[in-house]
Amino acid sequence: MLMMKEHHTQHDDCRYLVVGLGMTGFSVTSYLLARGYDVCVQDDRSEPPYRHQLLAAWPGAHIISTTLSLELAEDFDCLVVSPGLSIRGKVLKKVAESGKRIIGDIELFAEAVDAPVVAITGSNGKSTVTALVGEMIEAEGKSAAVGGNFGVPALQLLEQGADIYVLELSSFQLETTSSLQPVAATVLNVSEDHMDRYDDLNDYGQTKKTIYRHARHCISNLDDELTACAASDTRFSLHDERAEFHVSPGQPAQLVVRGESWLNTDELKLKGRHNWANCLAAMALADACKISRQAIVSALRSFAGLPHRSQWVAEINGVNWINDSKATNPGAARAAIEGLSEPVILLAGGQGKGADMSMLRETLRGHVKTVLLFGQDADLMQSAWQGCTEIQRVDNLQQAVQHANHIAVQGDVVLLSPACASFDQFKGFAHRGECFAEFVRALA
Repeated sequence: MLMMKEHHTQHDDCRYLVVGLGMTGFSVTSYLLARGYDVCVQDDRSEPPYRHQLLAAWPGAHIISTTLSLELAEDFDCLVVSPGLSIRGKVLKKVAESGKRIIGDIELFAEAVDAPVVAITGSNGKSTVTALVGEMIEAEGKSAAVGGNFGVPALQLLEQGADIYVLELSSFQLETTSSLQPVAATVLNVSEDHMDRYDDLNDYGQTKKTIYRHARHCISNLDDELTACAASDTRFSLHDERAEFHVSPGQPAQLVVRGESWLNTDELKLKGRHNWANCLAAMALADACKISRQAIVSALRSFAGLPHRSQWVAEINGVNWINDSKATNPGAARAAIEGLSEPVILLAGGQGKGADMSMLRETLRGHVKTVLLFGQDADLMQSAWQGCTEIQRVDNLQQAVQHANHIAVQGDVVLLSPACASFDQFKGFAHRGECFAEFVRALA
């Protein structure tokens, strides 16, 4: 059982202000209160999402319902900021310049954890890789605690105790983390996402690469130069056999480790070439943790994937319907589309987050017979894609499903891979994917 460091020296006599009372803020506040620290929570919403849960668990918790200011921050030694809030904002920049410490939940986790950590980031595929590495560890007979940006918040994982912790980390979480020391870390890929928060793609990629800062083994994608750390990286690749973990050509293709074939791709339940890359990354991470080939291969054969990530929903009259609602940026949509060999009817649209949609033009030209567009940024997407394939407009996802059913023919794939966030019409990507599945089942 993991023994946590109850009172790290830098916590002594420290007053904490937890900024934001969402899921992460709730986990941070509960963690600090349980250890007897002086904590207040700030959230300018009249009813923060986790207010009732916090007061039920900690009736004496102090919640400040006001806007964050430099004057408020002066009363505290350390701010623990939720990942949804940018530390580049005017107030937090001034707080940092005043000498206050600004951290996130992963920094608190790093100070307490006493077991190896695998750290995973990337624009796309990180949840699948995180879950798959956890399965590989469990297949070895070891206990894995899996979470972070995906599933259970990192600080709550500490309550489980584990042989190895496997964390999905967002760029936002990495901005406030400095002392995490992973046994293995990877940046899976870097493509445009959150361009409303970063200066440019390089700025975003450099933030992702801070995951390598104290890592013992750095695993990068040889097909994406923005993921590279150093010449000593362990590399994976779909195209380049110089990588220690790569795909061999042939029918069927094979997953190869240091020149030796470990598995045929037709033995995988995960479909699509982009998922072959996810498998290679997971293999490299698990291998760095001394997980056996037998356990790795066993997990690869049994792992069926995560909901809303290229998830098969139904076959109706010879047409397959696939839910890839988690594709909230153009890079994710490109991976899903290019991973399919059948003609695609693409359902796309939502909030584009400032991403450059033109990067999908050649992918659409080569793989997609019709795009059905809906949502807030449909005009921008239509302008970016005009002329590369047929584009039709619908009002919403339900209309898109109904119209796709009308125009699809046997052998087609109808793919929900929106390339956008979902909050214009849905509660989140999961809600969007659930609605899609419900609409498809209604057709059957």
